[in-house]
Amino acid sequence: MRVGDQQRGESRRQSSLVVAYVALGANLGDAVVALRWAVKALHGLPQTRVHQASSLYKTSPLDTDSGDEARARGADYVNAVVAIETGLSAPDLLAQLQALELLAGRERPYRNAPRTLDLDLLLYGSARIDSVWLTVPHPRMALRAFVLVPLAEIAPGEVSAEQLKAVEHQAIERIEPLMAQTV
Repeated sequence: MRVGDQQRGESRRQSSLVVAYVALGANLGDAVVALRWAVKALHGLPQTRVHQASSLYKTSPLDTDSGDEARARGADYVNAVVAIETGLSAPDLLAQLQALELLAGRERPYRNAPRTLDLDLLLYGSARIDSVWLTVPHPRMALRAFVLVPLAEIAPGEVSAEQLKAVEHQAIERIEPLMAQTV
């Protein structure tokens, strides 16, 4: 049984592969180890392979949910973005991401709580999805340097100069490559 199948039923097959971008973040435990584990786990998902990964970045926890920026509680985050090719539908991919978060010990005691692993589906091909469970493009990605900077590193065409300028005041530090090379 595949990760998440117990929650959502068998994965529906896509007729072709879609390029999707997934943001990775952690600020509990060894965050670098958690993100490297997540990349391997993503590469092992059905019909999915990781083909590009950004560097790792250190950022302060940030709450952008209200539309106003505020420093959230907790230790600094380690963040990255990966590009994957997948035959999974967007809802099935989301279910797989949530299952991986659970495997990594993710708990959700309150909104913006510190986390062992956070996986967000940013983009799914050119799809626009607005459902109860999933919104793509991710609704807050343009407010977050910890998403835009690593995304621009691996997919510069997905991020505009204006978007980067709007978040340039947010502290973000490149710390090391996530992967030695493309998976």
